[in-house]
Amino acid sequence: MKLQLEDAQRTYNETDTNIPRKTTVMNDVFVLSQLDELQEAMSMFENGAETLNEDVQCLNTELLEHQNKLQHLKENASNVKLAVEEEHMSYEAMMRNLEVLSQELMSLKDKIDEMQYVSYDGTFLWKITNFQEKMNDALSERQPSIYSTPFYSSRTGYKMQARLYLNGEGNARRTHMSLFFVLMRGLNDAILKFPFNYKVIFCLYDQTSQQRHIIDSFRPDIRSSSFQRSRSEMNIASGIPKFFSLTIIQREDNLYVRDGTIFIKIMVDFGDMPKTLLRFALTSVTSVLEPTFLKR
Repeated sequence: MKLQLEDAQRTYNETDTNIPRKTTVMNDVFVLSQLDELQEAMSMFENGAETLNEDVQCLNTELLEHQNKLQHLKENASNVKLAVEEEHMSYEAMMRNLEVLSQELMSLKDKIDEMQYVSYDGTFLWKITNFQEKMNDALSERQPSIYSTPFYSSRTGYKMQARLYLNGEGNARRTHMSLFFVLMRGLNDAILKFPFNYKVIFCLYDQTSQQRHIIDSFRPDIRSSSFQRSRSEMNIASGIPKFFSLTIIQREDNLYVRDGTIFIKIMVDFGDMPKTLLRFALTSVTSVLEPTFLKR
């Protein structure tokens, strides 16, 4: 019995001694297992990081390509914009040139038309169209006065023209139309008589059957520079400041404006025509009285 107890004690002691060993072995196995799993996870993370890094590099490359493309597009857009602006400027310049050319052509046409109606007998019938438009220009002072076509006393005589201030000039401003005579520099002035001292007659035509023409005249002041031989293109205009009342001409029922047009006749009296013949001379369309004028 005693022996049996000793054997049992010995067996128990041996068993109790082996328990820590088994526990240590089990712990080592668990730790190794965890280390293996951790190593696998780290390997996966490394592989993932490498893949991610490659993806980032690819994205950076693509981003750089897109940036280059965007820069190229911006440059192209800038070039296109510059080309459009240049084209627009070229178009505007062309339109300005066309406008200038058109104005020059119109001016040339007007000059050609005027040359067809140049007078060489000391008289000129001035047809003024677009009267209200010209009056508005005078009222706004965009163009206070207008000039007639030049006319001549003869083909080798004095060169002259008329100047009309539709809204008046000087003390006649805003109350009367002012009508003036302008002596111009001519080709044959060296052999003509100066100072110019011939009576100048103006006639504003009544365009109705009433024939209530407005006729006025003046004789030059030979002391004035306006009637000396011209040293420039033209002398200072001189004439009748209060030629015709604006109150009358601006009425809708006035006798002198028809279809936006008025007619003014300018006549130089080289022969001191009697007043009894003056109205007939101004209104006649015949050449009966031509011998009355001394053509110089």
